[in-house]
This record gives sequence, C-alpha cells and structure tokens, in this order.
Amino acid sequence: MGRVLSTSEGSHAGAFTPLDWMLFFGVGTIWGASFLLIAIGLNALAPGAITWIRVGIGALVLWLVPGVRRPIEREDRARLVAVSILWVGIPFSLFPIAQQWVSSAVTGMLNGGVPIVTAVVATAMLRRLPGRIQIVGLLLGLGGVLAIALTTAEQGSNQALGVGLLVVAVLGYGMAINVVAPLQRRYGATAVMGRVLALATIWTAPFGVVGLTRSTFAWGSVAAVVVLGVFGTGLAFVLMSRLVGRVGGTRASFVTYLIPVVATVLGITLRDETVSTFALVGVVAVIVGALLASRADRRAAAVVPAA
Repeated sequence: MGRVLSTSEGSHAGAFTPLDWMLFFGVGTIWGASFLLIAIGLNALAPGAITWIRVGIGALVLWLVPGVRRPIEREDRARLVAVSILWVGIPFSLFPIAQQWVSSAVTGMLNGGVPIVTAVVATAMLRRLPGRIQIVGLLLGLGGVLAIALTTAEQGSNQALGVGLLVVAVLGYGMAINVVAPLQRRYGATAVMGRVLALATIWTAPFGVVGLTRSTFAWGSVAAVVVLGVFGTGLAFVLMSRLVGRVGGTRASFVTYLIPVVATVLGITLRDETVSTFALVGVVAVIVGALLASRADRRAAAVVPAA
C-alpha cells in the first residue's frame, strides 16, 4: 500500500457531500454538548478524574468496534503517540481545569480557533496557501474568536488563566488534526483512534488517580462523564477521523465553528450562563467564517501515493 505524502488533504477536494455534512453536524453537536457535560461533572468530580474516566470509557467503546485491532506498522507508531498527546492527553486534561473558571458556553466558543491553527500547520506541511475565500473565512473566524477570548479574559485573573489554558488546548487540536489524517486513511478511524485513546488513558492515569482522591460521588456528575466518554469521546472521535480522511484536516476542522453555537445554546438554556453581546457577535463572525472557509478549494490536488 502506497504511503500518503499529504498530511492534511482528504480523499476529495470538492464541495461537501451529504455524508460529509452528516459527519460534520454529528461531530459538532456531540462536541458542542461535551462542555456542558464537563460542567456537570465538575459539580462532584475533580478535573483529573473527569479526563481519565472519559478517555478510558472512550477507549473501551472503540475497542469493541470491529477493525480496531488492525495492526499498525512500526514506522507509524511515533505518529500515533504524538496524536495521543496532542489531541487527547493535553487538551482533555486542560478543558476541565479551565472550566473551573470559564463557562461551558465560552469554552465552546473558543474552540473556533482550531481551524486557524490547523490551516497554519497545513500550509507549512503542504507548502501551499488556502484559496482566497478560505483565507477570508479563516480571518473572519479568528476575529470572532479574539472577541470571545478578550471579553472573557477581562473579567478577572482566573478567567484569563482559563482562557490561556484553552488556547493551549486549541493549539494541540490544530496540530493533531494534521498529523492524524494520513494515519486514518491508511488504517481506518477505529484502529487509529482506539490506540490513541488507549495510549492517552495511560498518559492521563496519574492525573486521574489524584483526581479521584479529590472527588465526591454524585449520580448526576458520574452519569454526565460516562455519557461524555461514550459519545463525546468514543463515537465522536470515529466520526471526526472519518471526516478528516474524507475532506482533509483543514476543512474537517471547520466543525469547530458549529461547536460554539451548540455550547452557547446549551449553556444559556440549561445552566443560566451569561454571555456578553460582544462575545455573541464573535460567534456570528465564526459562523460566517465557517460558511466561507468550507467552500471547495478547487486548486487542491488529489492525494499522491508513493511506492
């Protein structure tokens, strides 16, 4: 089987198909709700416990899926380790810590920065700038994210620290999306993500054990984290990896533009969270940016195999 040279391009560069849109909205809705579930989990569980439980459950879910035991060649294992750290170990540990000070709505909003990092990394790897329409969309989305971040950080030092942690998590996501694309196309989503989550369960274990000693038991919090593990981690990772393999890392990362909408609606309606008008304007900006950035890049070439 030929090695994929591209780290970011998908199997097709045309406009999204109905299947692409189904994957897109499925992942966006699940991950948008994840921040609400984390907030509920924090009512009784420490951040480390939430991370370890969700990652462990997600790994168990994926290892029940046929095809997950497909062997991975030795030369690709270092890339798997990198993805497990950048996409899971670091971000999943930072989100619940940050949400001690930052609302679930704002946390979801800040995920709109993922396509910016993904596009920058992809540009460096592929040595090709996105099309002009995509660039406009990315810049507009960046402006919206900055509006959200600055508004939140101005509310106090704890909020500023939370925003900083979320930015680090977003950086990890953006890099990992580019790294995982060729692995997913070569081995399949379940084989890749099953191992990624299994590895991340090991990396987050010390943080998780300490977190458990600092947690109390509450059915609502435990149930929220279990749902987060099954759907927000296990199922969502399979869907996202498949989307990356189909449309490429940069365009797949635009799913994060849907996350702020879902997270904001759920945070306001179910937890009575407040969001500033300026931040809402930022959400509108990232939505418009998503519509522009998801346009087909007609200049993109097909994936090039090598012997």
